[in-house]
Amino acid sequence: MRIRFAASARDDFLERIAYIANDSPQAARRFKDRCLTVLERLERFPESGRRIPEFPDLPHREVLVGAYRFFYRVKGKTIWIVAVWHDAQMPESLGG
Repeated sequence: MRIRFAASARDDFLERIAYIANDSPQAARRFKDRCLTVLERLERFPESGRRIPEFPDLPHREVLVGAYRFFYRVKGKTIWIVAVWHDAQMPESLGG
């Protein structure tokens, strides 16, 4: 299995890191490292994320890192990260 980011999800992730870095570059590095650790775990356990409560019928899942939700879908041997949102955001739909 390998992790890939949809272009919009990559932008979401980088925007979150930049937002945190405005207050603390060190906190942004810790956040990024924590996220990558959680996402790398999906390579071994792709179904370990929970079904998305707002969309239980979709094939997508999510993993949580602090207050951030990483939405993903497994396709073949690839785990596609399709969105990254803060917990306070209400998802309207998921790409991918």
